[in-house]
Amino acid sequence: MTVSKVKRNKDRAMPTTIAWRFNVVVGLICLVFAGIAARAAYIQVIEPDLLQVRGDNRTIRNASNYSYRGAIVDRNGIELAISVPVQTVYADPQRFIRGHAGQMKKRVHALAQALDMNVTEITERIGTDDSRRFVYLARHISPRMAEYIKQLKIPGIGTRQETKRFYPTAEISAHVVGFTNVDDEGIEGIERLFNERLTGIDGKDKYIKDARGNRIEVLEKVEPVPPEDVVLSIDQRIQTLAYKELKAAIKSFQAASGSAVVLDVHSGEILAMVNGPSYNPNNRSNVAVHRFRNRAITDTFEPGSTMKPLTILSALELGSKRKDDIIDTSPGWMRIGGRRVSDPRNYGELSLTEVLIKSSNMGSTRIAMEIPKEFLLSKFFEMGFAEDTGSGLIGESSGQLSDRPRWSQFELAALSYGYGLAITPLQLARFYATIGNGGKKVPLSILKDPQFNQGEQVLDAYNTRAVLEMMEQVVLEGAPKAKVAGYRVAGKTGTVRKATAGGYGNEYMGIFAGVAPVSDPRLAVVVVINEPGGDDYHGGEVAAPVFSRIMGGALQHLNIAPDDATLITQATRGLGD
Repeated sequence: MTVSKVKRNKDRAMPTTIAWRFNVVVGLICLVFAGIAARAAYIQVIEPDLLQVRGDNRTIRNASNYSYRGAIVDRNGIELAISVPVQTVYADPQRFIRGHAGQMKKRVHALAQALDMNVTEITERIGTDDSRRFVYLARHISPRMAEYIKQLKIPGIGTRQETKRFYPTAEISAHVVGFTNVDDEGIEGIERLFNERLTGIDGKDKYIKDARGNRIEVLEKVEPVPPEDVVLSIDQRIQTLAYKELKAAIKSFQAASGSAVVLDVHSGEILAMVNGPSYNPNNRSNVAVHRFRNRAITDTFEPGSTMKPLTILSALELGSKRKDDIIDTSPGWMRIGGRRVSDPRNYGELSLTEVLIKSSNMGSTRIAMEIPKEFLLSKFFEMGFAEDTGSGLIGESSGQLSDRPRWSQFELAALSYGYGLAITPLQLARFYATIGNGGKKVPLSILKDPQFNQGEQVLDAYNTRAVLEMMEQVVLEGAPKAKVAGYRVAGKTGTVRKATAGGYGNEYMGIFAGVAPVSDPRLAVVVVINEPGGDDYHGGEVAAPVFSRIMGGALQHLNIAPDDATLITQATRGLGD
């Protein structure tokens, strides 16, 4: 074999590189590196925020500073509504599903038992959509139960702190204070009226943390806005007394319902406002919705004979009558426009004071017939019987009093003894407070120390004093059950037949309204007993005793000195002995 052949055989045995394959590999490598470089340039130069956000998500945290709801207190600082810490159980469906928590059957079963639910209910509430991140399982559970649920260590199940409203006075102040929903939003009473003031704004801290969770730097700090406490005009001592007496009367007389209001005649502050039957705002399950309404401001009624003092005041204001005038009520009945007005019997000649003592419809009608229609109606409107009282309470009715131009003679006669208009217990209380305040009408307030103007002088002080003394004789001679030991009391009874479709039925309302002490009026009290059962339904029988106990207790709580001249004389003689 020649040398040249051997060389050719060696060259054939050595591997050769195919040029096109090499070029493809090199090209692919260059493309990969070019893509990486382009992506890096895009992220770092064109849109650098993406990495910044992802990095911040790993290092920046937000922490909330929870703000509790403000308290509601009475005028002496007694708590009527407070917030207490509770826990809420929630689920993170994404973590629950991806963490296969559903397979932890014993733990899920224990969770269901703790929440008084079944396993199926829990799994249905969480669902199968792993894109969701939050769902409530239970609200307002005890801290001890929340700690037990934490110990179960179920993926996606957690707890968070919230607050729950608690009402220490329960049913006593329920209609005034109201209540909140599960999200702590006021939906009734003061809770709703002052919801914005009672609700604070949560604070927030934005900070950077390290790998161990320690705070390195605070980036942003938003201070919480604290809520305000609301101080009511209510005196809880008087409120409790009024509720106790009203509740006992409703039970004793087998009445359908009742209301009582106590006012400061000078400031217009509402010292007590109660209704029966009431409810417990801490446990509203199975409570009928109609039980939530504050009857003292929502329910209207014809006030009956409690309006006769206004009829006499109108005559005194006009000058058609003087306080010593005599009214002839004979023969005890009369027809006006085909309708009958009558008294139980013929009282004959009566003084203005006796018209109130006898509660004579004939007497009030005779007086009203001498007053021009426009003047008489103007006095009723001036007493605020077609407007709210200024309290601002949600749901307050303005009552019903027509301002139509045409009134029949019988309608005016009926108006003189309290029919043909509808008012609330609170409106009636304001009218009597106006008499006690020397004819000055002030807006009512549910807040302590209201910043009002000096009020409006709607009646002459001399005339109101005269009627006040007339009403004192009503208590002494016509309604002895309204007396308060040691105090001079002025008031008027009302026994109202309730209107039905097409006329009047056989149900009644017993009413008593009055002020005390007569020498220097401080309080006005109204008691309404709705549909009393049995034979006792007159205001002097069912409402007057409740008035007496509420007024007497309130005067003592406020340390108002007795003004009964007889009592003072007896006490003086005792000291002399």
